[in-house]
Amino acid sequence: MRKKVADIVEEIHRQNTSVIAYNNELSLSVTLSLAYYSARKQYEIIREFPSGDGFADLAFIPRKGMNVPAMVIELKYDKTAEGAISQIKNKNYTEKLKAFSGELLLVGINYDKENRKHECRIEKIIK
Repeated sequence: MRKKVADIVEEIHRQNTSVIAYNNELSLSVTLSLAYYSARKQYEIIREFPSGDGFADLAFIPRKGMNVPAMVIELKYDKTAEGAISQIKNKNYTEKLKAFSGELLLVGINYDKENRKHECRIEKIIK
């Protein structure tokens, strides 16, 4: 599943970002928003989600009545998807979701500028 997510993000990033702006976090963040545009029916999507000791890049909060997992997403460049997951945990980006019960996905996505490849790590927490 992680490889599939990374491949989809990579494809959408390539198709929707100009060559001039390709290598920056804002472009990747917008790419994810585009990738999940149809999810707006089920989620409130918050960019720069303030929680814990900072801001998660994206949070997908299920709308009332939706039986879908919440997601906290951290983006990295030239680092690791594992490092993004560690940041979510270390900075307690899930703090504002304390009242949420159900499945919570921690998603770390890293983009390697040199080879233009994306990697993804997903951890599931049941609350």
